[in-house]
Amino acid sequence: MTDLYHRVLNTHQWIYERTSGLLGHRLLLGTPTLLLHTIGRKSGRPRTAALIYARDDRAYLVVASAGGSPTPPDWLANLKAEPDCEIRIGTRKKRVHARVTLPSDPDFARRWSLLDAANRGRYTGYQKKTQRTIPIVELQPA
Repeated sequence: MTDLYHRVLNTHQWIYERTSGLLGHRLLLGTPTLLLHTIGRKSGRPRTAALIYARDDRAYLVVASAGGSPTPPDWLANLKAEPDCEIRIGTRKKRVHARVTLPSDPDFARRWSLLDAANRGRYTGYQKKTQRTIPIVELQPA
C-alpha cells in the first residue's frame, strides 16, 4: 500500500476516535468501518484498528488482510492472545469474543463474499497478492 493510502487510513481512524464515533463509521467511500480495541500481546497497552466490516446475523466480520501483505496484521496476534475485546460501531461500544475462521469453515466462502462486497472487491485482490491464507475474524457479541 502506498504512503498516501496509509495516511488517509490513519486520518480516518483519528477522526473516528476523536469524535467518539460521531464521524468515521462510513467516512471512506461509504464503507462500513468499526474500531477494534485490543490489548497488545507484548506491550499490554491498548491498541485500536479501523476495519471494514460486514454483518452476519449477530456477528461482526472483519478480514485480517493487511492489504495483502505476506504477514498478518498485529491486531490478529493480539486477538489470538486475548479474544475478548471491544468494538465501536459509530457511537456504540460492544464487548465481543473473537474467533478466527479459515476456508475449512463451512461459512467461510459465504462470509468472504459479504466482506468482499463491503470492501468493493479489494479483499479478493489482496488474497491474490499473498501466499498466506487471509482469515476472517468473527466478532460475536459477548
